[in-house]
Amino acid sequence: MKVLLVKPHSFSDHIQPSLGLGYLATSIRDWHDVRILDCIKDGVTADKFPSALKKHNPDVLGLQCYTFDLDFAKKAFRIAKGQNRNIVTVLGGPHPSAVGAGALEIFKDDLDFAFIGEAETGLRRLLDLLERGEKDFDAIPGLVWRDGERLRTNERRFADDLDSLGFPAWDIIQPQTYPEAQHGAFFRKFPIAPIMLTRGCPFPCTFCAGGVISGKKIRKRSIDNVLKEILCLYKDFGIREFHIIDDNFTMDTSYAKGFLRKLKGLNLDISWAVPNGVRMDTLDEEMLRLMKETGLYLISLGIESGSDRVLRDMRKNMTVSRIRECVRLINKAGIDIAGFFILGFPAETEETIRDTIRFSLELGLVRANYFTYLPFPGSESYKDLRRRGELDGVDWQHFYFMNAAYVPKGMTRKTLKGLQRIAFAKFYLRPRIIIYNIRSIKSFRHLLFLVRRFFRWIVKN
Repeated sequence: MKVLLVKPHSFSDHIQPSLGLGYLATSIRDWHDVRILDCIKDGVTADKFPSALKKHNPDVLGLQCYTFDLDFAKKAFRIAKGQNRNIVTVLGGPHPSAVGAGALEIFKDDLDFAFIGEAETGLRRLLDLLERGEKDFDAIPGLVWRDGERLRTNERRFADDLDSLGFPAWDIIQPQTYPEAQHGAFFRKFPIAPIMLTRGCPFPCTFCAGGVISGKKIRKRSIDNVLKEILCLYKDFGIREFHIIDDNFTMDTSYAKGFLRKLKGLNLDISWAVPNGVRMDTLDEEMLRLMKETGLYLISLGIESGSDRVLRDMRKNMTVSRIRECVRLINKAGIDIAGFFILGFPAETEETIRDTIRFSLELGLVRANYFTYLPFPGSESYKDLRRRGELDGVDWQHFYFMNAAYVPKGMTRKTLKGLQRIAFAKFYLRPRIIIYNIRSIKSFRHLLFLVRRFFRWIVKN
């Protein structure tokens, strides 16, 4: 069967390969003809999607979907069914993983199947059944499907042996062709590829649905398997920087240190970063020394708030004083830090947001991102807001970190956006930060991406 896997077009600033689609392509490529379409990279908007679909003419159309992708996905599936009523449409990714059968209800007849959780095993089984003309869907893990008038959701299963999944289909993705608009906006070397060593998140942060999507159990690839992929990307695709995008790369400290020691032994001319962040309470001096020796130049930290009350509400298991200690430890190791902050968490006030802004300026960070809170489906905070009937005002059509899609009670969207602008201005308009970031610009094209990002985050919104 001809299969087209699609990363939807969106207003994301991050133009980077999709590991999820890459792993799915690997899982089916020995039995089916698979292609990947990155609509962000290739500029395929909803208006251009019909011609792109005709070019590929697939039997099966699969879309990766975050909540902010829903509008594009609806249009894409409607276009697909309009061109070919027999095309099989499949949805996967964080949003269907969080809402389950609700995904089929949203798309109605334009969507045939959805997957919750990981789909490497399930997608291959589904395609094999469809090719044989069979409909015994009960045994396909994580599948959401229609059984007559009923909506069925099969139990999800998470792969324990991550090595058995193989590498993402890098020859299809061609990571060396991606531009200087990667996850962290700035970089040290180029070209860049993301890699993932572990899956799963056991932590109870109320604003995050990571555990729902990838499971609570931490699962790890073997260190040799990871190093083999790094060498493949280094030698075959010319990759010189790696972004480890795990939720919990340093959770198992002995595993992380073992990986870093072996990476050091390869003596590669690389840089690397952790743009998704790491848990501050997993870092120690030895870990930081190994990180720096192997080419790490920047650590991202999910600091989130400068208010102990808000941190407790988020169930971060951190305090303001503990965050200060962790930041000092990293600075002592000579590694730069970028901080992530959430503004407008439920029950936040203008005062607690200003506490967060002040806190961010005191920490010695080189970069900071001030995200407005988003009630991600599947997260505990989303469930709480839903129980209290406080989701009616959410702007689901503009469900981005920069848009203030949700506003806490007692605050207006204008006020929240104003505070976000103040935060960015106070942080980035300091002479030290201006000079540091100007020196980090690698090319004119890189500068253009940064200007566009600034316009979208600060001016337009």
